[in-house]
Amino acid sequence: MSGQAPFHAPDAAVIERMARDALARIPEPFQNYLSDVVLIVEEFADDETLDSLGIEDPFDLSGVYHGRPVGDKSSFDSGALPDRIHLYRRPILDEWIHTGVPLATLVNHIVVHEVGHHFGLSDDDMHALEDGAD
Repeated sequence: MSGQAPFHAPDAAVIERMARDALARIPEPFQNYLSDVVLIVEEFADDETLDSLGIEDPFDLSGVYHGRPVGDKSSFDSGALPDRIHLYRRPILDEWIHTGVPLATLVNHIVVHEVGHHFGLSDDDMHALEDGAD
């Protein structure tokens, strides 16, 4: 053996720390609307989530926002589950390995994308914003 430590894939706790750091960097006034969003890191999306999005391969989904966009909420809402951002560790790691993008950069991109859904932006809206920022 060459004396190098074996490579270990980052666990869910590492990805969660990166995601929390990404959330903390989102500026005001958006930050005010994120305090109640729950962040969850799981290995893969469940079948119900994949089916609802029409996704067959669980490696094709690295994150998803569950909840109602901020603009659709009402002070009369009650009893609803909290808004949640789910990150899926195995697809994130797969994308990290295949793209060579630094893991923290990739996690940041996914978190910002899901926060965009929290604010009611569509995937097309976010791609247009990203393209305009390049």
